[in-house]
Amino acid sequence: MKKIVFWCAVLAIFGSCASRKNLVKIVPLPADVEVADSVSYELVVFDNHFETWYQLKNSPALSHSQDYYENWNRQYVTAWNLKSMGPGRNGFFEPIVGWEPTADYGFELNHKLFYYFMYVEHELKIPILGSGQGPSNF
Repeated sequence: MKKIVFWCAVLAIFGSCASRKNLVKIVPLPADVEVADSVSYELVVFDNHFETWYQLKNSPALSHSQDYYENWNRQYVTAWNLKSMGPGRNGFFEPIVGWEPTADYGFELNHKLFYYFMYVEHELKIPILGSGQGPSNF
């Protein structure tokens, strides 16, 4: 437990000092001995303002189904990764998002990843899908 707290603190310090590159990452969490055959995931976002924005925007009354978030995440991750690998790529899209459409990341991670894409498009004003292609209710 002390190691996890230590690494979270190191990541928080590193995240506050880092530039805007490598902003989002999905990493598997270490599994407990009792639950050896299941994997948990965590979304790590290295943008200090996102967590505050997410807490303000996150409302259970506005939530959709996990399928809804997975469908949008599939589109956003594909567009993000194409921009990160494309010629003349924007430095903002440098890291590839390692989200796999066949993996079950659960509701919380899919919800938060979707909100990260909304944050990038609506708060940072960086288009990912293109104008008029994202969810209309945001």
